[in-house]
Amino acid sequence: MAVYTKLNKENIEEILSNYSIGHLKEFKGIEEGIENSNYFLLVDNKKYILTIYEKRVKERDLPFFSQLMSNLNKAGFKCPVPIESNDEKTIINYKNKNLMIVSFLEGKAKNILSPNDCKTVGREVAKMHEITKNFKIHRDNNLSINSWRKIFDQVKDKCVKIHKDLPLLIETNLKDVEKNWPKDLPKGIIHADLFSDNIFFKDNKFSGIIDFYFSCNDFYTLEIAICFNALCFDGPKNNLSFNVTKAINFMNGYSQVRKITNDEKKYIKVLSQGSALRFLLTRVFDSLNTVEGAIVKVKDPMEYLVRLEFHKNSKNFEDYFF
Repeated sequence: MAVYTKLNKENIEEILSNYSIGHLKEFKGIEEGIENSNYFLLVDNKKYILTIYEKRVKERDLPFFSQLMSNLNKAGFKCPVPIESNDEKTIINYKNKNLMIVSFLEGKAKNILSPNDCKTVGREVAKMHEITKNFKIHRDNNLSINSWRKIFDQVKDKCVKIHKDLPLLIETNLKDVEKNWPKDLPKGIIHADLFSDNIFFKDNKFSGIIDFYFSCNDFYTLEIAICFNALCFDGPKNNLSFNVTKAINFMNGYSQVRKITNDEKKYIKVLSQGSALRFLLTRVFDSLNTVEGAIVKVKDPMEYLVRLEFHKNSKNFEDYFF
């Protein structure tokens, strides 16, 4: 979440005139994140999130995101629900930009998840993988391994500004990952961006998952690898360490719903290395290509060098969960 497109009260009231949800009482831009412009809305006595799509989000992908959230919600999975306009559309256009209003998910994110939280999240992730098996929607992962070298080519010459050894470190890991990446593992719809700020808790209980705008079809084990990177490293960013207890708890929760195969276990190392590389590359790109005047918190790419080093040096899945 972030704010690139600045809206005033009059703009938001104009947008709300397309809906029958009530009158605007309050609104506020949300700074966290880097992808889209987001506003908190209080309309009558109900809360909503307004998202204006920017940057990497392609117009053709919007129906996928909308249908995914709607269908997940209908299946009892806790996530925001897209609101229909008076024309029965969940995506509308305002001043040449597409936008969606979704219901507000109560609760808030925790900065650091406990091992027990990780078990809960593992179970919920597996539930999502199982629920979406029968969904007749598809979106390719446009930030899959095939895109990483292209991103690297765009930042290769400038990323020395961030760290002098960055080009060599990225190249070494990229070659490694390209050589060992799996070709045929169980796949389906994954969230693909499950950081702690996208996982909400209320009264210390899981209350839902937000921000499905990277969701796509890819390996289920890639989702697990992303969660290992996002949720299972602890400590100050210059001295992060992998928390095996959290990873084991995550897998225990996940396995209660969906068992992973021996092939999937075999590729945990390279998928974890690859997902760390993906977030390093996109963070490097974003830190070198900030939008002037945008209200946004750019995330530090350097946290991912420590993660990459751990994955490169790990031997197999037993280094992640015994």
